[in-house]
Amino acid sequence: MTRNGFAIGLATIVFVTGFFAGNVFQSWSVARAQSQRVYELRTYTPAEGKLQDLHKRFRDHTMRIFKKHGMENVIYLAPQDAPLKDSTLIYLISHANRDQAKKNWAEFGADPEWQKVAAESGIGRIKVDSVYADPTDYSPMK
Repeated sequence: MTRNGFAIGLATIVFVTGFFAGNVFQSWSVARAQSQRVYELRTYTPAEGKLQDLHKRFRDHTMRIFKKHGMENVIYLAPQDAPLKDSTLIYLISHANRDQAKKNWAEFGADPEWQKVAAESGIGRIKVDSVYADPTDYSPMK
């Protein structure tokens, strides 16, 4: 075998091994992410003038209904500085895993009590931003 042939063969073996190892680790990573507690950071921006109504709805109803559907209330935050302080609610909840989060949200949305509360609150449409995240290895909260 020539030197060139050997180099090509070796490169092929390294590539194929890396490809399969990458797929194995990716599958493991996805499976791990689906099976471990996940945190969801959500930012809500209601229509102008509806922020206090949104706080009331969370205070009086939403947090309890979240809990009923397996969502753990972690923290609710109100920005200190304008313009967000007058228009934004930020909160962190957690779910047993990503699959459970999907199920929790589906059950929450279908809950007749929630549907009644949402309709009666008069808040209307809310701009929602959601990010699922894991604690870092150095996070005090794990």
